[in-house]
Amino acid sequence: MANQQSLSGLSKFGDLKKRLVFLLGALVVFRIGAHIPVPGVDAVALAKLYEGAANGIFGMLNMFSGGSLERFSIFAIGIMPYISASIIVQLASEIVPSLKALKKEGEAGRKIITKYTRYGTVLLAVLQSFGVATFVYQQGVVVTSSLEFHISTVVCLVTGTMFLMWLGEQITERGIGNGISLIITAGIVSGIPSGIVQLLTLSERSMLMAVSIVIGILLLIYAVVYFESAQRKVPVHYAKRQFGSGMMPGQSIHMPFKLNMAGVIPPIFASSIILFPSTLLGWFGSNSTNSVLHKVAAMLQHGQPLYIVLFATTIIFFCYFYTALVFSPKEMAENLKKSGAFVPGIRPGEQTSRYLEKVVLRLTLFGALYITTICLIPEFLTTALKVPFYLGGTSLLILVVVTMDFRTQINSYRMSSQYEDLMSRPDMKSLSRK
Repeated sequence: MANQQSLSGLSKFGDLKKRLVFLLGALVVFRIGAHIPVPGVDAVALAKLYEGAANGIFGMLNMFSGGSLERFSIFAIGIMPYISASIIVQLASEIVPSLKALKKEGEAGRKIITKYTRYGTVLLAVLQSFGVATFVYQQGVVVTSSLEFHISTVVCLVTGTMFLMWLGEQITERGIGNGISLIITAGIVSGIPSGIVQLLTLSERSMLMAVSIVIGILLLIYAVVYFESAQRKVPVHYAKRQFGSGMMPGQSIHMPFKLNMAGVIPPIFASSIILFPSTLLGWFGSNSTNSVLHKVAAMLQHGQPLYIVLFATTIIFFCYFYTALVFSPKEMAENLKKSGAFVPGIRPGEQTSRYLEKVVLRLTLFGALYITTICLIPEFLTTALKVPFYLGGTSLLILVVVTMDFRTQINSYRMSSQYEDLMSRPDMKSLSRK
């Protein structure tokens, strides 16, 4: 009997190991694909071209793609079209009545919305890949004809994006954690070694600045961990309830509400919203530096006042928007009422709903200010100190938050496995029959 229990425990943890191995294998495939170049491009000339624009829009796109844009690989546009399509579909689902009705249909409606998101991803990927092909061809680094290069580039980049979308879904289903977030995180992590090398180079010129950067990064990481762990506990009291033949006494618990309920979604969405139009302006704009499109694209570069204002505004907007998507105070208040629970001093039903909504709105305000501050502090520092952009607040926030969520999911998976193993024991089965 003991051997059967040990084998059961091993099988549970074996399943966890299988998920971790699948996740590792998927990320290895992603990194291999990031080094497969699109045909028809002079790699040396492209690398020199990227060096002149590494701190702008291209630096941001290159960060999210894990260096694929710099090498002009098949993953050059990365997963950003999928993120942009998700934003559009989610916004449309709150406005368009037919999509709003689909959200209420459960799993069947979710599948249809996912299908629309995929269609949107293909459309945006085609537009973005054509823009990339046009831009690269204008730089004089292409060794083939225009038609051949455009067709091959669009096919390769769209296929790469669709593969990444499929890989992210597979990671979510067969691995651990959110696949899209982990792919973005893996791309950011891949740039850390080059960042360390540049930091060491900087230390040779100014040791004080290098030490200050390291201390600043550690302080930002501590701040992110502190605020991500912060909770607002709302007391909930359960009245006496009938349980079988006996009476269960009343009990008091707490409902934890995170300060940052939206996670890393707001800065990713904000970056995507700002990057997409500015990138199109840079690709399809006139070559003249005096053109209106060129001036607008220049104002949307990192460190510019317009970029900072738009970035902060969109972060705050998506904090409220995404929180409204994932949290429904009316539904929670209704569930509390059905289970015989109530917030002390608040009447069940509508008043509880308004109270919970008030609490969440206050938390979202502080959470939005926290995320905006974390993302903008490095923005100001990189502009003033000329520190490379990979030390940006968005990448730091994504790294820390995704790592914390990944650790939490592993712990939850292990606890659920141990619970299932415990409930499968013969003594527990006999107790449940009684």
